[in-house]
Amino acid sequence: MMAEDSNKPSISKTNDGSTTLYSPACDQHYHNPNGAVTESRIVFFETSGLLDDLKRNQKLTIFETGFGTGLNLILLSNYLKQLDHPPKIFFYSVEAYPVDAETAAKFDFGLELNKSEYLQLLTQIFRNVKTGLNTFHINDFLTLKLFIGPFKKMPKPDHPIDYFFHDPFSPEVNEELWTPDVFKTLKGFASDSGKLATYCAASKARAAMAVAGWKIAKAPGALGKREMTVASLNKVNLGELKRVNELRLAERYEKGDFD
Repeated sequence: MMAEDSNKPSISKTNDGSTTLYSPACDQHYHNPNGAVTESRIVFFETSGLLDDLKRNQKLTIFETGFGTGLNLILLSNYLKQLDHPPKIFFYSVEAYPVDAETAAKFDFGLELNKSEYLQLLTQIFRNVKTGLNTFHINDFLTLKLFIGPFKKMPKPDHPIDYFFHDPFSPEVNEELWTPDVFKTLKGFASDSGKLATYCAASKARAAMAVAGWKIAKAPGALGKREMTVASLNKVNLGELKRVNELRLAERYEKGDFD
């Protein structure tokens, strides 16, 4: 029991006033210590282009690798509530090690998001999740499909994915979620215009995406990070972002340059 408790994630405050979790097992925070909410806004909503799509009132499907504290779900819900005509959203997420409801009740998402309804929602989700696929109808326009278990057992979503939030722990401690096989699986989930955003800028991670057939671009990083990564199956969706040399990266990966 003591060993389990020593590996239990603990809450810590980030520099924008929102909280994150620290994982002793991985020796990493779930989010950027410089600002959990701020980083998620920049990486997954602004740089990805999702905010613009939400305003177009088009049905969208999102897939998140790493539900974590549920922050991205809360951010999405809050953005949708600000729209006069929010689109219908299916939000798929996978989490191997969900936190307990008591921990979730102590989260703080900062002044703008620190509403009792959000904490109540997360507490309810974490209290009721079971191993396998769980469905939560958040409201008339947002449905959460949360899979509890390892990524490799995640069933294929019923809807093609328009946006991917690739948000697991870093490749240094969670290498199994940054492999070509994982990115091939995500490619198989994607719509024709599917886009993937991640905080990670590691060459090996980008190379794994390239091996899987993604088109890849660099983007300015959030909160002190020099770069992040945006990828798509169609290079047109990357707009004016600076592309990487996918062919060269894939060749280097296959040669074992990153081992």
